[in-house]
Amino acid sequence: MFDSKALKKYILAIDHGTSAVKSALFTCAGELVDFEAKNLTIQFLPGGGAEQDPEEWWKALLETGAKLVTRNSNLAQDIVAVCVSSTFSSTVAVDDKGRHLGNALTWLDSRGAPYIKELLGGFPNLMGYNIFKMLPWIWKTAGGPQLSGKDDIAHILYWKNAKPDIYEKAHKFLGSKDYLNFRLTGEFAASFDSIMLFWLTNTRDINNVHYDDWLIKQAGIDKNKLPALKKSIDILGMLKPEVANQLGISPSTKVIVGSPDHQCACIGSGAVRDFEGHLYIGTSSWIQCIVPFKKTDVFHSIASLPTAIPGKYYAVNEQDIAGGVLPFLVNNIIYNNLLNKDSAPADVFQILDQIAEKVPPGSNKLIFTPWLNGERTPVDDTTIRGGLYNMSMTTRIDEIIRAFMEGVAYNTRWALKYVEKFIGRRMDQINIVGGGGKSELWCQIFADVLDRRIKQVKDPMQANSRGAAFIASVGLGLIRFEDIPDLIQIKKTFEPDSNNRKIYDELFSAFLEIYKNNRAMYRRLNKES
Repeated sequence: MFDSKALKKYILAIDHGTSAVKSALFTCAGELVDFEAKNLTIQFLPGGGAEQDPEEWWKALLETGAKLVTRNSNLAQDIVAVCVSSTFSSTVAVDDKGRHLGNALTWLDSRGAPYIKELLGGFPNLMGYNIFKMLPWIWKTAGGPQLSGKDDIAHILYWKNAKPDIYEKAHKFLGSKDYLNFRLTGEFAASFDSIMLFWLTNTRDINNVHYDDWLIKQAGIDKNKLPALKKSIDILGMLKPEVANQLGISPSTKVIVGSPDHQCACIGSGAVRDFEGHLYIGTSSWIQCIVPFKKTDVFHSIASLPTAIPGKYYAVNEQDIAGGVLPFLVNNIIYNNLLNKDSAPADVFQILDQIAEKVPPGSNKLIFTPWLNGERTPVDDTTIRGGLYNMSMTTRIDEIIRAFMEGVAYNTRWALKYVEKFIGRRMDQINIVGGGGKSELWCQIFADVLDRRIKQVKDPMQANSRGAAFIASVGLGLIRFEDIPDLIQIKKTFEPDSNNRKIYDELFSAFLEIYKNNRAMYRRLNKES
């Protein structure tokens, strides 16, 4: 059982997401004390660019962290560690002083796609890959660079080919978590899990993850530009004195290496035993579970990858846009448009829930496809796009709102099918976390569409930061990973309603047909995307 001292010590956990930085204060046993958030901006550029300013990340971390500590000043002396969770594949090029050489290329940036096709394309071709080129990558890493060009390796190759001045000046290429860790400590390092989508590490032995010289040579990337590798639970170092002063905590506070969002959400959801599933609904979404084996499904982009838990892999099926469809609906269709220039109220998403819950399941057979930025799993296709199908003169805005929520659930069901096939069993219950997990209506929609029991974790928006806090607590020796399920609180459980099975089965079949019947058209329309 966990050390009772864990209840009296605190972790400052940082959740760096696409849309915001959230700082949260947790006990070492995972109990949320308080949190603070600050929104971030993103620049979408022609040709598939999606950039963010790393300095904006850093300022948001300092601002939210300092506000949080000031508000809880009586606990400041008992904050024993800082740990960061951050998005995968938001890549920063830095010089030898750790100064960023330009904007970060986020996980939505696809401008590296041509260079991945050049690296791994050709005849004989399977799903866009040269079979003989790709097999060694799968054997060594369990996967390989996605043709969408959104992985870290694609970002680095984009810099090398399109912006060689940045590549040449770069001392290190860092994921966003590892960039923030450098700003906290002055140490260049990555975790075995945060380096994964560089696709340059050999993961065949989960207890000996290391850079692979053959992969690095094939990619044409300089090895000395890559950070040192550490475990997620390792102590990276102490806070820089000036950073500690800005945050209002002791310079002896330890910084734990931490993990990307997938792994932190998994741990923060409490689903840390083999084959226990969690569903994350944020800007993007994923279904994930811990697995005890290394395996690859090349057809649906699922692989066993390193996780924060030593000696364990995880399997995940991530989808580009999920909860992000609701801000799109609010900010582009309902508000801030030519007919209604008002901004949305602060409680707009609760209002959407209240409107949508009055609509019968199935939204009068209106179907929304949430592929606003293409999709990565279970199909890796940057050209498909979102749409509303089966509209008529009687279609109402409340039906559109519910259809947006149901469309995300259909997309999740599509992914779940292949995750369950990958692990060889059904997930009878799934813990839900992320901002979308706050909505009881959405939880019930997921339960009905997936035909699975959905367990709403308490404080679902803080799952990533809770996971970071748990990782820090394990790193400090205060708890064990196996203690975590007993420390998680479930707010509510949602059972699937059998009365809705028929309509959702029908609409899910139609959802799949929409993809099959329109993918060629999307490819023609968006071939330059």
